[in-house]
Amino acid sequence: MTRTFRMTFIEPDGTPREVAAPEGLSVLEIARRNGIDQLEGTCEGSMACSTCHVIVDPKWLDRLDPVSEEEEDLLDLTVGLTETSRLGCQITMTEDIDGLVVNLPVEHSNMLND
Repeated sequence: MTRTFRMTFIEPDGTPREVAAPEGLSVLEIARRNGIDQLEGTCEGSMACSTCHVIVDPKWLDRLDPVSEEEEDLLDLTVGLTETSRLGCQITMTEDIDGLVVNLPVEHSNMLND
C-alpha cells in the first residue's frame, strides 16, 4: 500500500495550495495529478528541459537528495534561477520530506521549443 503525504505548492501570486503527495511520485507527477499547470514537464521527466523548475523553500533543501551534475547543467539554463531551484522531476516524495513546500516560478523557458 502506497503511503500518502502532504506538500504545498505556492502559486506565483503567493497563494498556497496543499495537495496529497503519494510516496514515490515526483513533484512533477504530484503537480499533474493535482491540476497544477505551471509545471509543464515538456520532456515528461526525462531531464531534457527545465519546465518543471520549482523553488524549494530553504528549510527543506537539506532534506532533498543532492543535485546531480545533469540537473545542475539544466538549472544553469533556467529562467529565474535561485539558490534553492530544483527540477520537480528530480524530487521524489518520501516520508523525510512530508510537508515539502515549493514555490512555482513566475515564468519558465522550454528549451525543447525555443
